[in-house]
Amino acid sequence: MIRRAMIFAAGRGERMRPLSDATPKPLLRIGEKTLIEHHIEKLAAIGVSEIVVNTSHLAEQFPALLGDGSRWGISIRYSYEGEKPLETGGGIKHALPLLGDAPFIGVAADIVSDYDYAKLPIDPEGLAHLVMVPNPAFHPRGDFWLDGTQLNENETGERLTFSSIGVYRPELVAHESAAAFKLLPHFQRAMRDGRLSGERFDGYWANIGTPEQLRDATTRRPGESRDPF
Repeated sequence: MIRRAMIFAAGRGERMRPLSDATPKPLLRIGEKTLIEHHIEKLAAIGVSEIVVNTSHLAEQFPALLGDGSRWGISIRYSYEGEKPLETGGGIKHALPLLGDAPFIGVAADIVSDYDYAKLPIDPEGLAHLVMVPNPAFHPRGDFWLDGTQLNENETGERLTFSSIGVYRPELVAHESAAAFKLLPHFQRAMRDGRLSGERFDGYWANIGTPEQLRDATTRRPGESRDPF
């Protein structure tokens, strides 16, 4: 069982303005809960006991709302990156002292899905395992090719979009300097070495980047629960 997870919550949320001017995007609500609370509940339900939340924009609002995690029976710790976020790769590197040496779940706070985190591999074969989804209208070209369980950029298999849900080994970024950097070059290197696995998910998934997408995620499934989780 994976005990630790990281929720990526440090982005400024420019496209979500003006809503994100006063409230960090992960603390915007879908139904009665914030985006990030939905993820916390799902992670706690599968046995995750420690969650690291990276913060930057309006960082003080996160511990004020979420506290130490005790209401969910877990521990929440915060990795403050300063006024300028460190990108996803730099954010992981900065948080490694809190994440430890074992593989951990990583999920962006600004997505919603009904993916079951319990299906994620406890011990991924390579440096990371990514959950891929069919290409949405806003990203028709996708990100990587999935051939069986291996991700590649060789146009082998099916081209899909990274869902921002995955399992990471700390070694993916452990040797990088402490600075802002993206994960993409590390994914590409791992793919070339045959060390990036993946899976296709065909259930409900949505990216929450704009006020319109936030409203859509709450109302898009008539006849079903308004809670997308």
